[in-house]
Amino acid sequence: MKLLIPPPVYALMIGFLMWLLNHNFPIYHLIDAPWNKIGIAIILIAASSDAWSIFLFLKKHTTANPMKPENTTDLVTKGLYKFTRNPMYVGLLTMLTGYAIWLGSFSPFLVLPLFYFLITEMQIKPEEQILEKKFGQEYLNYKNSVRRWL
Repeated sequence: MKLLIPPPVYALMIGFLMWLLNHNFPIYHLIDAPWNKIGIAIILIAASSDAWSIFLFLKKHTTANPMKPENTTDLVTKGLYKFTRNPMYVGLLTMLTGYAIWLGSFSPFLVLPLFYFLITEMQIKPEEQILEKKFGQEYLNYKNSVRRWL
């Protein structure tokens, strides 16, 4: 099951669950219009950081495909990768947070830890094992100096 579902699909599934909870079981309405539109700005900023992260992979001529980490030919450690080993997943979580803000009720926020758990267990940990085998001490040094999330 690990590395079988692309991370954006996890994000879409969690986003749908957030929408369901917001519309069917809204716990407490936190953010009213027009303030909820801050969520849209957060989504756009996070999408930009994801695009930048992908660009850094392209610049190094290596794959950004999360389903095939074994095809990686070089480690990307510049840009946002100096602060987190997984800026694209941080970006997806940030987009989901922006979506929760846009929805406005407390219910969608309850699902965010599920995304964190799924991506960590089903994507990040298997990727780390593959990268450790492929790059050895170089990856271990990077792993020891840069946090997994933030």
